Amino acid sequence: MKTEELKQHAAHIRENIVRMVANANSGHPGGSLSAADILTVLYFEVMDINEDNVKGIDRDRFVLSKGHASPLLYATLYEKGLLHEDLNTFRKINSKLQGHPNMNYVDGVDMSTGSLGQGISAAVGMALANKVDGNDHRVYTLLGDGECEEGEVWEAAMAAAHYRLNNL
Repeated sequence: MKTEELKQHAAHIRENIVRMVANANSGHPGGSLSAADILTVLYFEVMDINEDNVKGIDRDRFVLSKGHASPLLYATLYEKGLLHEDLNTFRKINSKLQGHPNMNYVDGVDMSTGSLGQGISAAVGMALANKVDGNDHRVYTLLGDGECEEGEVWEAAMAAAHYRLNNL
């Protein structure tokens, strides 16, 4: 994909983040906007995920450890064509698009997150399971700066090194 196309996807993602948070009058725009380029490259250039495999296990995974940045994940999934919910329902009663992503309600959300530090631990578990199962797909995770102070994050990093998780 050309750089201009990636920039266009990132711009659409940012627009939808701002629209979602403004419409809800609630949310975390800064943490979402700060990583739009990262998720654009992951979802449009790097990861093996599409409409055909989004519900299956034979694909790459992404864990948004900083779950409060859910507008970023929803906007990215929407831009990729994997999310068909109305983004204007973000943080509304009975919406699937809540303030923290929930894997039970939204296809493409690989881990329900919110408690800081838990996402990387889940990602390590997924990467280890892939190794054990002989699944060569990768697991990606995005952490927030504040959660990197959590002991659980460092324990997960040490476990990833111990098990040589080169798929994480």
